[in-house]
Amino acid sequence: MAPMGIRLSPFGVGVFCLLALGILYHLYAGVISSRLAAFSQRRNVNLRELLAVSVEAAALGGKEVKKVRDENSLKEKSKGKTKEGANEPLTMGDLLSHRKMYNLFRNTFPEITVNSEEHDNMADRTALWSRDIPADILEKIEGHKEVPADSVTVWIDPLDATQEYTETLVKYVTTMVCVAVAGKPVIGVIHQPFTGFTAWALVNQGSNMSPRSSYSVSPPKVIVSRSHSGKVKSFIHDAFGNGTTIIEAGGAGYKVLSLLQMPSGDKEPIDQADVYVHITFIKKWDICAGAALLSAHGGHMTTLKGEDIDYSGNPLNKGGLVASVGVDHHAILERLPNWDPDKQ
Repeated sequence: MAPMGIRLSPFGVGVFCLLALGILYHLYAGVISSRLAAFSQRRNVNLRELLAVSVEAAALGGKEVKKVRDENSLKEKSKGKTKEGANEPLTMGDLLSHRKMYNLFRNTFPEITVNSEEHDNMADRTALWSRDIPADILEKIEGHKEVPADSVTVWIDPLDATQEYTETLVKYVTTMVCVAVAGKPVIGVIHQPFTGFTAWALVNQGSNMSPRSSYSVSPPKVIVSRSHSGKVKSFIHDAFGNGTTIIEAGGAGYKVLSLLQMPSGDKEPIDQADVYVHITFIKKWDICAGAALLSAHGGHMTTLKGEDIDYSGNPLNKGGLVASVGVDHHAILERLPNWDPDKQ
């Protein structure tokens, strides 16, 4: 109630309120509109920077992998069994590599999705990108290409071929990073911790790798997993004949490198294959980097039925895979017998 003898005019109160609202609008309209614009604007990430971080992450993880193996401090455990009954070991090499690689991505690109084979709650805020872009990447890769952050999925394999790692078969061991955009692999990095070599590619832009000068498909040399090669051998012989050479090897990263031209001079050169076949379930962090490397050179990695693999969402690929470069991929698929990995 107004003081005795003073009457408030409803019209005057209305005018005062309108003036107050006008002042507040002018004070805060700019702030509100700028925040709404920032909210609606999609955050982009630079592909060349993503590639540089991928290369650095794979190398940092590789140093941990090599150190643990050299010091024989694996502290091996078991994560359980695969669908085929093979043991899935876990070592300190896996965990320490994961911490370096995963935290480097989370600290550098906190807005993107990162999936790793290993899981660990230890955050490391000191894992920071050096901001160094290797000279060969600067030379071959354009610097202005960006993609929406919410379209990016990163797949990390901190230690591929862990079983072979425990057996000191270190030539099969790699660390891998893949960047998929809208489910398609566009960056692939495969690092060999025990030689120091890193293979990389950014699809449609450049790579430090190349296909070999020749391949054979009559019959091809087919590389398969050494951990469960029994059924796949009969599958390969049904497809290409009993005279087909089958190479048993560890690690999906190693198998993809066997399809490409590797640098000469290694003490223990890797195998050379014409086709890579896997007939059971396999995780996307095992294969995404290789898919990007092959795609960058006109190659293919598909399911056994020839379907493209979506590298987003669920980490499990249930369709098996066929990988090739420098050959007619469709002709290879047509020679494969009917096979349903889900029923094996």
